[in-house]
Amino acid sequence: MWGNRLSAERLQEEWSVALTRSPQRPAIMGILNLTPDSFSDGGRYLALDAAVAQGRRLIAQGADILDLGGESTRPGAAPVSAQAEIARVAPVIAALARDGAPPLSVDTMKPEVARAAMAAGATIWNDVTALRYAPDAPDVAAELGCQMVLMHMQGEPRTMQAAPHYEDVTAEVCAFLVGRAEAALAAGVARDKIWLDPGIGFGKTLDHNLTLLARLDAVCALGFPVLLGASRKRFIATLHPAAEAPDARAPGSIAAALAGAAAGVAAVRVHDVGETAQALDVWSAIRAAGSA
Repeated sequence: MWGNRLSAERLQEEWSVALTRSPQRPAIMGILNLTPDSFSDGGRYLALDAAVAQGRRLIAQGADILDLGGESTRPGAAPVSAQAEIARVAPVIAALARDGAPPLSVDTMKPEVARAAMAAGATIWNDVTALRYAPDAPDVAAELGCQMVLMHMQGEPRTMQAAPHYEDVTAEVCAFLVGRAEAALAAGVARDKIWLDPGIGFGKTLDHNLTLLARLDAVCALGFPVLLGASRKRFIATLHPAAEAPDARAPGSIAAALAGAAAGVAAVRVHDVGETAQALDVWSAIRAAGSA
């Protein structure tokens, strides 16, 4: 039903192989926020029909993966209960899975939400706390056997942007990610299930974000596939004040995605799927012509 998209089986194979080579271009993870308060599109897709329709649009525009979240992690965001989060994400995941959608990811820090999402049809757990939210999170990840994205965040969403500080942001982020990967491995998560995310915008200043984007090669060199999530982040408006509205930040988001592609990230998490797919396809064609 989805036309000329990557098959779920092929994409799962890509997700299960650690980066030993650069992909033709990064996979595109489309963002589907099922929240009233997300910084970019909160409240737009609260109804089941609206959420499923948006998921289908993102797939038609070129999303290889959909990442569904039921709790905002923007700076200052208030937490929600696991029950509320499950009520937001599980029905949408189930509906899209019935449609034969590409792999579905749940963006949550709560093990019980991840468990419900996998039961509904998701196969990827994207955790901004890198399995630190609950003591049993690493064990649940191992039990579920799902793909596991471990993200760096200094602090927690309500306070992370208060006063972020690093002596060497690249070295510290890399050390954190290696430590969390080791914790996941120790709990029984398979190595080929682990992905890393440097956490652009999560407890980081403009300079921290730019340094990490410039040094993504160091994150990619850690030996795990890397997911880059820089879409519509505040640092873009800081650099270009005319992009104060989040939905005006597509060009800056694409610039960050291309930087990630050049560094060798395996996937980019984006709001503007069609525009990003076009940019990456042109980038990939230019790169291929240069190596011919």
